[in-house]
Amino acid sequence: MTLWLGGTELVTQLLLLLLAFALSAVIGVERERRLKSAGLRTHILVGLGSALFTLVSAYGFADLGLTATDPSRIAAQVVTGIGFLGAGVIFVNRGNVVGLTTAASIWVTAAIGMACGAGLPIIAVVGTALHLVAVGTLPTAERVLRRTHGTTLTVEATRTGDTLARLFDVCADTRARTSIDDLRHSSAGSGRGDADIERMQLRVRVRANAADTQRLIAQLASVDGVTTVRTDRERE
Repeated sequence: MTLWLGGTELVTQLLLLLLAFALSAVIGVERERRLKSAGLRTHILVGLGSALFTLVSAYGFADLGLTATDPSRIAAQVVTGIGFLGAGVIFVNRGNVVGLTTAASIWVTAAIGMACGAGLPIIAVVGTALHLVAVGTLPTAERVLRRTHGTTLTVEATRTGDTLARLFDVCADTRARTSIDDLRHSSAGSGRGDADIERMQLRVRVRANAADTQRLIAQLASVDGVTTVRTDRERE
């Protein structure tokens, strides 16, 4: 049982596992700051589990005398299995998709964990850095591009009853081309001892002429629970 005798091999495996934990935590902190449904704990568990599966696949059966094992077989199942977890944070309403970035983040975290487990720490670190660039810097570039092709609306509302469903219905029924870019939830106390009020912020990308855009803004503002509807220019 070579893994229980200590030595450099076991130390290396433990260091790779700790690296997977740390890099997954970095990604999780970024998602947690953005109030995403999959945050710090989820990303740590995904990265740590992927690294463990990869290490077990590579070293776990050597002491059983299976010298002809294929280390990629278990690791390959991680790629397939992680899709089910990512699908759990995506939902679609009449063509509007929310949660794709978070699902992709989970998928990338699994890949980083596998890279750590496979003994590729530099690849894992670079992958984490590029992930942070993609989710931290590129959205600014996206907003610049979207200003030249359309308008992004920010809708703030108190989540009561079917407010979210009605907002989706308005976006689906308008003549303007719309897509839901982001949906965030938060809670705040009322200050009078009542239960916390759940609030949400919806970002809607709109491609339409000025008249249709203004009509959409008026329709969104008329939905019960909506407190604010503003455009990018108003936010700046």
